[in-house]
Amino acid sequence: MTDRFTSSEQQHAAKPKVLPARRSTLLASVTGLGIALLLSGPASFHPFNVPTAHAVEAIQQPGGFADLVARVKPAVISVRVKIVQSGDTGNLAQNDQGDAIPYGPGSPFEKFFKRFGGLPNGMDQPRQVITGEGSGFFISSDGYAVTNNHVVDHAKSVEVKTDDGATYTARVIGSDPKTDIALIKVDGKQNFTYVGFADQVPRIGDWVVAIGNPFGLGGTVTAGIVSARGRDIGSGPYDDYIQIDAPINKGNSGGPAFDLNGNVIGVNTAIYSPSGGSVGIGFDVPSDTAKLVVAQLKAHGNVTRGWMGVQIQPVTADIANGLGLKTAEGALVDEPQANSPAAKAGIKSGDVITALDGKTVKDSRELARRIGAMSPGTSVKIDLLHQGESKTVTLTLGQVPSNRQTSENTEQTQPESGVPNLGLALAPASEVAGSGGRGVVVMGVEPNGSAAEHGLQQGDIILDVGGKAVVNPSDVRKALTEAKGQGKNDILMRVKSANATKFVALPINNANNG
Repeated sequence: MTDRFTSSEQQHAAKPKVLPARRSTLLASVTGLGIALLLSGPASFHPFNVPTAHAVEAIQQPGGFADLVARVKPAVISVRVKIVQSGDTGNLAQNDQGDAIPYGPGSPFEKFFKRFGGLPNGMDQPRQVITGEGSGFFISSDGYAVTNNHVVDHAKSVEVKTDDGATYTARVIGSDPKTDIALIKVDGKQNFTYVGFADQVPRIGDWVVAIGNPFGLGGTVTAGIVSARGRDIGSGPYDDYIQIDAPINKGNSGGPAFDLNGNVIGVNTAIYSPSGGSVGIGFDVPSDTAKLVVAQLKAHGNVTRGWMGVQIQPVTADIANGLGLKTAEGALVDEPQANSPAAKAGIKSGDVITALDGKTVKDSRELARRIGAMSPGTSVKIDLLHQGESKTVTLTLGQVPSNRQTSENTEQTQPESGVPNLGLALAPASEVAGSGGRGVVVMGVEPNGSAAEHGLQQGDIILDVGGKAVVNPSDVRKALTEAKGQGKNDILMRVKSANATKFVALPINNANNG
């Protein structure tokens, strides 16, 4: 089965494995060997006698998690939702009274539906009611609770069950798909047990206790440690997950992960699984992210984020070499969007953003998270490198538009010229219909060539090479010659694909000037 990242609701239970009995036999043999060594006298080797100078300070481990669990478990809830889906559900349709009527192949109504091309009057389109289960936790005594967006997304009704078995109806206050956080509310009661978010970022190796509703069992507790921080699993532009090894499974989504003080360090969101079950790699939305999102959902019902209006990418070692940078840090601007705050501030394609409000920007993901955490209308100071020179600009963040990118189709013709040393066949964009007239069009890519290895594809449009605009293949060859003359090992190209613009660094060690 292919490895995959997925929300824990989409997992299937894996069959438990039984440890072989011979393990206890081996342990007994090793124990016996240790006893024999210890009894052999003072002059013999003592495997457990470590010199004091090299002694490692003992690490105190918790005697158990019972007290912690007793304190926080009443705040954890099971979340049950009903979702009505319309469309072809297989075999049944419903009339006005909700009766199920067979309409599929072999049914008495099959000929009727084929003859009249649809469902009879008084019948709705086929519908399917789907139930799903997840987890959540109260964050206030008056019934506000946190869960995952994917748990309550498109829910017709939401029902929560508390640790004491009581069931309540809940409503969705708001949700944020980009962080997978949702806020729900149970009305009519003011004394729910609740928990708070941690104020400090957990350390790698800290204990963590996860409580949730795996497989609908409710109130299940697992324990482990924080395995990593800052994980990017490709789920969105603001990925910054905490990785834990406390087992989480189907139904754990939206549940809390606690530190030993009973504070929520993260919200269980996804697992990595090659088998469909937990393998001890789970991902949590960090508490600092969840706090910011929940505050906006409670106040406005949705989340608004700051927006610069640039497409950015990481500065790799190859790109840093192509730009003459000493370190591979910062965020490389692929292209500022028209009329965006960045464009109005004078930020150009090829600029490297190195700091935001005086604080160093490590990479493009960090920049996206920090800008996204700010409110529209915030004034920010941007430090950047523009054509090798340091520059500082100030801009006012806008609000993220709903649709910012459009796709562009291109027609392709036979190549008129080539750059064989890069594995590319190129033609002027002005001679290729639908290419917009700017740059040179990639007409062919050698499968084993350098360009293919770096992601260039047929139909891509090369706009700049080495920081200079190109209009025909000879411009590309000229840029290669200049880069080699300057002793560079890589050439930086700005490439426009079907739906984005990005920079690509290609090695030119073996290039010729053709």
